[in-house]
Amino acid sequence: MSDYRIGMIVPSSNLTMETELPRMMRAREKIIPEDRFTFHASRMRMKHVTPEELVRMNAQTERATLELTDARPDVIASACLVAIMAQGAGYHCHAEAQISGVLDTEALDVPVVSSAGALLRGLDALGARRIAIVTPYMKPLTKLVADYIEDAGIEVVDALSLEVSDNLEVARLDPEGLREHWRRVDTRDADALVLSACVQMPSLAAIQPVEEEAGLPVLSAATATVFTILTELGLTTHVPGAGHLLSGEVPMDPAPRRAPEPVPVPVPTAPPPDGTDGQPAMAQ
Repeated sequence: MSDYRIGMIVPSSNLTMETELPRMMRAREKIIPEDRFTFHASRMRMKHVTPEELVRMNAQTERATLELTDARPDVIASACLVAIMAQGAGYHCHAEAQISGVLDTEALDVPVVSSAGALLRGLDALGARRIAIVTPYMKPLTKLVADYIEDAGIEVVDALSLEVSDNLEVARLDPEGLREHWRRVDTRDADALVLSACVQMPSLAAIQPVEEEAGLPVLSAATATVFTILTELGLTTHVPGAGHLLSGEVPMDPAPRRAPEPVPVPVPTAPPPDGTDGQPAMAQ
């Protein structure tokens, strides 16, 4: 029997990453009891999904990663897809290398997974070249996500924005609503449907039913993250009731480790020449 520690870097207002991932792993433990998982999170402040808050949140990555290293996790998952995709094409490569750089300073050599990179890898593993997506974001952010995916060589044939900007409100969305929302998306030419392109929007309960209704693979940022975590740990990617991607029948090789990006070392500032606090020195 093996215990695996999963470290998670999440937005401070994220509730779903810490519920859906454990639910999937608990479901897996029922059929593969020899693998057990614990979850350890570090948070980065973010309340509203706006470009400005996303940039401020990303600036906290090094601090959040350093806190997680003390738990010595077996894998680290960074969980805010839009925070990465909003920064421009291929940014997940930088984000993962940045986290690896912090791990390197603590002599911790473990896989790093981002939800953005995991979604792209999951789609590639499915052989999906044309997809439809559902997001909770405002339309401009949904366009950034679609553009990011298309830059990776996957065509987004249709996208639905639910237009919820408050991140806590996104977590309160009923996943059963997705069983109707997906019908507003044109999937006729799609190879797969991303039912939730956001780890904060609950979707797990709807993945399998929508997949059966739609007749094509259905995944989410969360199911893709679990698929990638299990792959990187060298474990069977089987989670019952979580869609074809997690059927255990979709092969994917672990990714080569990204070269760690050096962590900037703060340069000490010299004291002012006329006093220690920037004020003129007192005459003696």
